[in-house]
Amino acid sequence: MRLTLTLLAAALAFSSNALAADLTGTVVETMDSGGYTYIRLQTPAGDKWAAVSQAKVKKGDTATVVGAMDMTNFESPTLKRKFANIAFGALKGPGAPAGAPHGGAAMGGAAKGAAMGGMPAGMSHGRSAPPKDFGVIKVAKASGPDARNVAEVYAQKKALKGKDVVVAGKVVKYNAGILDRNWAHLRDGSGSAKDGSDDLTVLLKDASAELGQVITVRGKVFLDKDLGGMYKFPVCLEDATLVK
Repeated sequence: MRLTLTLLAAALAFSSNALAADLTGTVVETMDSGGYTYIRLQTPAGDKWAAVSQAKVKKGDTATVVGAMDMTNFESPTLKRKFANIAFGALKGPGAPAGAPHGGAAMGGAAKGAAMGGMPAGMSHGRSAPPKDFGVIKVAKASGPDARNVAEVYAQKKALKGKDVVVAGKVVKYNAGILDRNWAHLRDGSGSAKDGSDDLTVLLKDASAELGQVITVRGKVFLDKDLGGMYKFPVCLEDATLVK
C-alpha cells in the first residue's frame, strides 16, 4: 500500500478506506502477547478483533477502543497468528493502563509498532516497554570505525545524518512487511528512556529479524522521518542490512 495524505495510509498498511472511530463491544476472547492485548469484541455488527497496549480486560467486560483503525492481513510474530482484519487503537475506561490519555493506552510504536510483539515508536512504531522476560538489556557495542551504540547515534545525530553506522542491539519490537520494509526497534542498554535515546528504529531492507534476537545492522542515519499523524521518528536507520 502506498502512502496517502491521510494518517490511515501512513499507519502501516492500514486499509485505505478505514476511518478512525470508537469501537465498543463485549469481550468474548482476550490474550496478551508482546506487550499488547488482543481482544475479540462482540458488537452489533458482528465479532471484531482489536489490539491495544497491554491492559487488564476479561471475558464479559464491555470495552471501548478509541481511535480504532482497521488493518488487513496483519500477522503477529509473537502469537504466530494472522488476522484478516484487526483494529488498532487505545483502550478507554476500566482496565486501561494508568496515566494513558483519555483513560486509554496510546498504541506505542507501526507504525505502534505494528509488531505487536512488535508494531511501528512513533503507534508511536512507537514506543512501548520490551516484554518483561527480556530482563535487563545489555549488548556490547559493535566494532569498527562506523560502530555506534544506540545512545551515540542520538547524541551524534546531526553529524551522522546521511552517513552509515553499524549498531548492535536486541530486537524489542518487530513488524514485518510494513511499507515494503521490516521494522525493528533495537536497544542495547545505552541511552535514556526519559528522552527516548535508548530505542532506535531500524528499517530493514531485504532482511528480517525476530523479537528478542540480538542483531548487528548497518544503515543510513535519517532524521525527523514523518509518515503523518503519530508516525514520527526523530532518528532512524534506513535501508539497513544485517552484518554477519
